[in-house]
Amino acid sequence: QVRLVESGGGSVQAGGSLRLSCSASVSINSLACMGWFREVPGKEREGLAAISPTGFATYYASSIKGRFTISQDNAMNTLVLAMNDLKPEDSAMYYCAAESSRRCLAGVHSRDSYNWWGQGTRVTVSS
Repeated sequence: QVRLVESGGGSVQAGGSLRLSCSASVSINSLACMGWFREVPGKEREGLAAISPTGFATYYASSIKGRFTISQDNAMNTLVLAMNDLKPEDSAMYYCAAESSRRCLAGVHSRDSYNWWGQGTRVTVSS
């Protein structure tokens, strides 16, 4: 069982920045994949960025590439999503996900690849 707790969401104006953190209850080096997803009502949960903590893979969705950066803090067992140049269309509930099975490496962008999820943190970007 892996517990994930997100933090760092909030309200910001367009062009601003936020830094989301996801604290894991286990060593993130024991996980095969970790990722960030977002969801708005009426739409599918979208995979934004993912990383293999052991360094095998990194993924970014085209919608956020160049603006968002995923990173990990092994000492703190934390996954980070640094978000810059935020746009109103980035407003959503943001979720952290984790998976211990290496099967996730075949689809790090897919919600079906992950077993564990945080409760989410809301991001609101105003124009």
